[in-house]
Amino acid sequence: MQTELFKQIQTDPKINLLPKDGVAHYFQGIFDDVTSDLLYQSLLSSLDWQPDQLWMFGKKVVTQRKVAWIGDSGCSYTYSGIKKEPQAWTPELLDIKSKAEELVQWKFNSCLLNLYHNGNEGMGWHSDDEIELNQEAPIVSISFGATRKFAFRHKRDRTRVSLFLVSGSALAMHAPTQEFWQHSLLKTKLSIAPRINLTFRAIQL
Repeated sequence: MQTELFKQIQTDPKINLLPKDGVAHYFQGIFDDVTSDLLYQSLLSSLDWQPDQLWMFGKKVVTQRKVAWIGDSGCSYTYSGIKKEPQAWTPELLDIKSKAEELVQWKFNSCLLNLYHNGNEGMGWHSDDEIELNQEAPIVSISFGATRKFAFRHKRDRTRVSLFLVSGSALAMHAPTQEFWQHSLLKTKLSIAPRINLTFRAIQL
């Protein structure tokens, strides 16, 4: 059943991945392989990547995963108790942002990028529901590099939906997805190449 659904998703981005309480669409091939590789290399070399810092159980944790926060002037962002000030947009990021905005017909003013070096690095269960975010706005996640497994989990009944995000693809999460669902980038013991993920957001100014 899951396999058949995933096959349909590859060819029809209008299919809602979520069975209830949210809307998520997957778009494969937004960027072709050559363009995806070029953008990956450009992002890797042009941004100021820093280890992420999180407050967990009263302690500051520094991750192996690295992040870059990009945005318009004034678009600071606080999550896990750490406030981030934005780096400036690069020409490549503005081009990618334009593609994300075209997909969902929404204007974004910020982007959180994650650099995962291998399969040992992932992202635990969470929702993107910080107070700075416009809760009516979609969030668009674009992937470059290695294919990784991504999963949704319903907050109440723990229903799960998972799919593989390939290089050059986009995942759009619409309201009220963050209210009812968590999501996670799952770790793997397989030998996995690095991956850069961009999540375009709308900060309330």
